[in-house]
Amino acid sequence: MLALPDKGANPESIDAADGRQRMANRDDLHREVLAANEAFYLAFSAGDYTAMEGLWAESVPASCIHPGWPPVRGRDKVMQTWRGILANPPRPAIRALEAEATVTGDSAFVVCFEAIGEIYLAATNFYVREGALWRIVHHQSGQTERAPKTQSEQTPKTVH
Repeated sequence: MLALPDKGANPESIDAADGRQRMANRDDLHREVLAANEAFYLAFSAGDYTAMEGLWAESVPASCIHPGWPPVRGRDKVMQTWRGILANPPRPAIRALEAEATVTGDSAFVVCFEAIGEIYLAATNFYVREGALWRIVHHQSGQTERAPKTQSEQTPKTVH
């Protein structure tokens, strides 16, 4: 929180300090959303259904479009798909690359690549804030013709 300026303070310096505070808050929000996105991919890779279930929003309708699947609507149905995917080994070793977050109030989205071995998908994950947590409300991924620029680490060659 900014301290109140004294009567002789320069209004331009007050505006600059306020702008720096807003920028710091925005950066914090982006980091929080990217951390939620990373948690999503860690739960996916680990096959951790309990963690995955805890990441999905409960206060708004959820949806998901897995590659090649029709849209799945409703939290219960979305979680059924994840239960099936995560319960059937081999689970894909998957990670997000080039993730970029956009935050607008209490909602956000992340656009990234998903690396599954040498296969790359483009993905969008939508989030809403529920209390202090960013929770996923929609996941969609599909094929892309372009590989990400950052392919520094190779992932195991497992595909679901």
